[in-house]
Amino acid sequence: MKIYTRVGDQGMTKQVSGKMVSKTDAQIVTLGDIDELQSYLGVVVASLKPDQTDLIDELSEVQRKLYVVEADISVKRHQEMTPADTTHLEARIDDFIANAPELKEFILPGGSPAGANIHYARTVARRAERSAVALNAEQPLEPAILTYLNRLSDYFFAMARYVNHQDGYEEILSNKEKADRKAARDVKRQAKKF
Repeated sequence: MKIYTRVGDQGMTKQVSGKMVSKTDAQIVTLGDIDELQSYLGVVVASLKPDQTDLIDELSEVQRKLYVVEADISVKRHQEMTPADTTHLEARIDDFIANAPELKEFILPGGSPAGANIHYARTVARRAERSAVALNAEQPLEPAILTYLNRLSDYFFAMARYVNHQDGYEEILSNKEKADRKAARDVKRQAKKF
């Protein structure tokens, strides 16, 4: 079986319905952005430690759920996303926040390899959401799709902070002056121990 069809050689592609559209069509762009997020989650999973199997399993489920989102977007009368999908993400966000340091300032994205990758997944999720919002203006989507995509970026932000905390990474404040003062306080605390 060949994986190339040559159908898209002139910048067109075929939707599930069989209709030929430009590769810049809002639906195609949205599906591509969701596919990118789904693929990047594979990078995230590869960067997790072997003892983080709970997160590996959880992210694999998100990848599967993104297939459902794609089907709901591209196949007429296919509607599997529900508000319960978003409610599940919200519960996990609350869990991650409860198990990470309190956030009082803006932080720089980064951290351990896994934490940095999850922060990046958050930005890819935001782009997929923006594409879905643009598509929704042309082809109304079920609200469950939009709320799920919106909550995903919050989910990844909370997960990144949780993973960085697990990995022993101390977050860097975005305000350099505050970060420098905090670093000086930390040095003083360490000096008092000796």
